[in-house]
Amino acid sequence: MFQGAAELSLDAKGRLAVPTRHRDALASGGGAIVLTAHPDGCVLLYPRVAWEPIGSRMQSLSSFNEQARWWQRLLVGHAEEMELDAQGRILVSPALRKFAGLKKNVMLVGQGSHFELWDVEVWESKLALALAQAGSA
Repeated sequence: MFQGAAELSLDAKGRLAVPTRHRDALASGGGAIVLTAHPDGCVLLYPRVAWEPIGSRMQSLSSFNEQARWWQRLLVGHAEEMELDAQGRILVSPALRKFAGLKKNVMLVGQGSHFELWDVEVWESKLALALAQAGSA
């Protein structure tokens, strides 16, 4: 289970050093990690074994349904399979960095079966808004 939040840095090439405590679990099932876009404006990181049923479900959606096609374009179209390098890093592609507005400082946020990767400023803004809305309820 992936839990917790960590502020990390992307290096100049867009590589992210995965925290040591998460490396083995994230690379389970053959070592591959799938990165993809999420409509909230973050990048999702899945172990390949956790991604496979999601990818299959997305591909089984009707191509005649406009909303389903956009989910396919977003999740399947942006999906990239990566492996940790010898230093425990993954490369976040320029396309995914642009999609999520990732700069140098990022937040890695556990979501149980996967992680979300946010630009730290976007994360802090969305978190503050969510907390303000929760306080007014």
